[in-house]
Amino acid sequence: MADPYATLGVSRGASEDEVKKAYRKLAKELHPDRNKDNPKAAEKFSIVTQAYDLLMDKDKRARFDRGEIDAEGNPTSPFGAGFGGARGSQQGGFRPGGAGFDFGGADAGGFEDILEGLFGGRSAGMGGQQGGFSSGFGRRPPPAKGANVAYRLRVPFEDAAALKPQRIQLRDGGTIDLKLPKGVETGTQMRLGGKGDAGPGGNGDAIVTIEIEPHRFYTRDGDNIRLDLPVTLREAVAGASVRVPTPEGAVNLKVPAGSSSGKTLRLKGRGFHGKNARGDLLVTLMIEIPADDTKLAAFVADWNAEGNPRSRLGV
Repeated sequence: MADPYATLGVSRGASEDEVKKAYRKLAKELHPDRNKDNPKAAEKFSIVTQAYDLLMDKDKRARFDRGEIDAEGNPTSPFGAGFGGARGSQQGGFRPGGAGFDFGGADAGGFEDILEGLFGGRSAGMGGQQGGFSSGFGRRPPPAKGANVAYRLRVPFEDAAALKPQRIQLRDGGTIDLKLPKGVETGTQMRLGGKGDAGPGGNGDAIVTIEIEPHRFYTRDGDNIRLDLPVTLREAVAGASVRVPTPEGAVNLKVPAGSSSGKTLRLKGRGFHGKNARGDLLVTLMIEIPADDTKLAAFVADWNAEGNPRSRLGV
């Protein structure tokens, strides 16, 4: 796979937010649902997703930047290109004439153990090449797994806030109930091991990207939820206990006497589940004045209100 930074089109110093932004743009363009006539879209989408996964994993990203692993997360060779180069002529270097490697007295089994530790059994991939290692290293690489399969799951706003399990139907016709993670947001990815395409080395994975649907009266503000709540003039002036919708059912809210439009009240723990704590529901009061109430019009006509509510604006 290509350099993950180049794949996403970001610099090596890109922040997590920049990586997320770049990924979302590419994922939107390459998603298989939008490219049903382009069979290469799924492959490109998987490559972009793999690059995103590596750069969003702080440990893997640091190891990649240090050159310890490649773009696929595999350990890199400690011997440089060609396993010889400038060091091949030093003591213990490569012996021409097919004599193999001389590691200053170390036996072949010891070097093979080193390769096992470094490459997790993948040292076999270096055997069998032209002029490769001696027969002691002639193992074959493990068979490849099948391709990952990308899915996009639309989740209702209230379900995401309450972390209600979501059922997804897989390409093979099966279904799985997903448990949403804390901190879920649009763009969150969930990996289902072994639910991808079949391959000689086993099945690939299913990569599920979450998309939270907008709501008709809620808006999200970080882990908080905002709601504009209509109240009557009587409720605002005299105070009242009113019913307020929340993602998990309606509750009572006490409106203080003398409340003005724009006053925000807080219902703790009624927002989204963050990774460490749950957000709140922020309720902003909006006083509704009826347009054809003759009694109210008569009252206002005889009411001499003092003061200027716009004085703080300098007018």
